[in-house]
Amino acid sequence: MEQLLPYKTMQSILKRIMLRILVGFLVIFVFSCKGQIKRKGEKPPVLSRSIEQMQKEAKVQRPEPKVKVTVPDFRYAAKLAAPAVVHIRARGSVAIQKPPVPFEHPFKDFFEFEFPERPIPREGRGSGVILTPKGHIVTNYHVIKDAEEIIVTLYDNRSFEATVLGVDPTTDLALLKIDADSLHFIPYGNSDSVEVGEWVLAIGNPFNLSSTVTAGIVSAKARNIHILQDRYAIESFIQTDAAVNPGNSGGALVNLKGELIGINTAIASPTGVYAGYAFAIPVNIVKKVVDDLLNFGEVQRGFLGVTIRDMNSELAEELGIATTEGALVDSVLKNSAAEEAGIKPKDVIIAVDGRKVRNTSELIGYIARKRPGEKVEVTLMRKNKKITVTAVLKSKEGKRTVTAAAKADWVEPLGAKLSPIAKEEAKKLGVDGGLKVLELKEGGVLDRYTDIREGFIITHVNKKPVTSIEALEKALKGKTMIMLQGKYPHVPGTFHYGFRLNYP
Repeated sequence: MEQLLPYKTMQSILKRIMLRILVGFLVIFVFSCKGQIKRKGEKPPVLSRSIEQMQKEAKVQRPEPKVKVTVPDFRYAAKLAAPAVVHIRARGSVAIQKPPVPFEHPFKDFFEFEFPERPIPREGRGSGVILTPKGHIVTNYHVIKDAEEIIVTLYDNRSFEATVLGVDPTTDLALLKIDADSLHFIPYGNSDSVEVGEWVLAIGNPFNLSSTVTAGIVSAKARNIHILQDRYAIESFIQTDAAVNPGNSGGALVNLKGELIGINTAIASPTGVYAGYAFAIPVNIVKKVVDDLLNFGEVQRGFLGVTIRDMNSELAEELGIATTEGALVDSVLKNSAAEEAGIKPKDVIIAVDGRKVRNTSELIGYIARKRPGEKVEVTLMRKNKKITVTAVLKSKEGKRTVTAAAKADWVEPLGAKLSPIAKEEAKKLGVDGGLKVLELKEGGVLDRYTDIREGFIITHVNKKPVTSIEALEKALKGKTMIMLQGKYPHVPGTFHYGFRLNYP
């Protein structure tokens, strides 16, 4: 059995415990009071340095704001620019698919069942910007790529079929033309003078919502996001946080004066819709590309002939130079403008024509505005020594001259080998002449979109008689809707084949 302590013994033990606890609290209280008394007599610590003091000692001269800071008003710019932004609908076809056999035929072992290959319809939508009263329109190349028909709808809901004057995949730009006059257009601004933090408007047709205006600021300049796949791609985007979504491609980025400063082209997003980052091609690049397409039929691009990469502190230390900005020359192409100017590997390009170069995108964006034969002053850092050389830019073929695009071959797109028929055959068929289809190219327009067969004799194109290749070229030139009329030598009657033709 357990032994129980007497009541008095228990009471004595509890008293001793309580007494010890009270003594402990008393000791703690006394020491804390002594510490407070001591601290009251001490002086607070004095900071030897402070950030505020260092800022004052720096005596930095800060420029006064150029403009009075006010609440921005976007109405003026929107009213000027929105009527010049158009909706673009690009129709075409994509990969041909052959449908599977839908059933098991009882005689499948004895016959081969062929199902015709058919193009799948495709329709893309985007935006464009009117540049002249006579209907010149700039948009993104990816908006109208592979289109067989391009329909442009204006701000006032009028619609026109557009002709492609030229495209440039390296900048993702295309120049269109519609048959209209006295159109509202957006004047060019200057993308070089655009500053980070400046208010801008994005105007376009996102999600097929016409004439949508959003506002934001310029977030950065000379961005390279590696979105263009062309070997000679030019990426030096203006980054903005104005809301841009699918359908805005090819639309306008304007300043508060209503001037065009960029063509909205891409977004950076994990979902495919706006997530805060949009990118526009600077208008100073757009100007040059559009003028080249209008005057030469293709872009005349000057090349310096170097491979480059961005500078950083590690490369600066490795090279033993003071600058951490610029474009480091990795290699120089043989017989290039750079080699002839004396540029060498491990040189760091820090300026062109007196313009500071902070990274490769700035250098690429500036050189992209130049044509073969133009001179540029290149400032280099070579082993901590500043050097300036003059380079005469060349084309990628190594020429210093501008060359217009070759004359368009209006027969080649048909994908057919043609030959004029003899007088005897024409007389037998009861026609004045014509062009016989000797061979059809697999995948060509006539092969893909018509049931025409080899041996067919083309006598008319859009009701105009054709008896020679030259006459056919003239009849096809610039036309989109094509109707061929003609005969087969051993089949009675006249046959017609209609299709759309697009000339990129």
